[in-house]
Amino acid sequence: MSENTAAQTSAARTVATADHGKLDIQALVLLAVLLAAGFILNFTVGKAISGISGGLISPEFIISAFCLTILVVRPNLPQALVIGLISAAVIQVTTTSPFIDFAAEGIAAMLMAGIVAAGMASPAKKFVPLAGSFVTTVVSGVIFMLIKIAMVGGAAELAAAMLPVVVLTGVFNAILVSALYLPIKAALKLAD
Repeated sequence: MSENTAAQTSAARTVATADHGKLDIQALVLLAVLLAAGFILNFTVGKAISGISGGLISPEFIISAFCLTILVVRPNLPQALVIGLISAAVIQVTTTSPFIDFAAEGIAAMLMAGIVAAGMASPAKKFVPLAGSFVTTVVSGVIFMLIKIAMVGGAAELAAAMLPVVVLTGVFNAILVSALYLPIKAALKLAD
């Protein structure tokens, strides 16, 4: 009986490891659940944190959601682009600047996929959730900021106002993704 249990456990780990890189129904369901949670958190906790911090931290839980999805699923770059574009479509409901997020999240999701692919194969893999989500959030925010500046002008004033928010949001998302990655990985019984 114990040999059978050990074989099943080993098979489950093999299947979970083999599932990395597939943007299948299970991965899309995970993305949908995380995006739904991120959407709700943006309306509630995100607005509260932004209000309490005087707008210095403006959490974007949708970015955290797609970073977590990419960490778990490990998609290739075209699949990551799809994840980013789906995430951007969800953001359209709450944004005051329509369509900018398609560029920002599409590029950021592919960046996150590249960081995960390179980082999880390295000895520093335990830092990938923290560093990857920080870099991804900041790059997304900078792309958003640059497009917004090109659209409305006022580069120096807008950059001065937005850059601290982008960096602090990057820190917030990095901590959040790092805190949630291991429990999600354990709940889904995923191997490295």
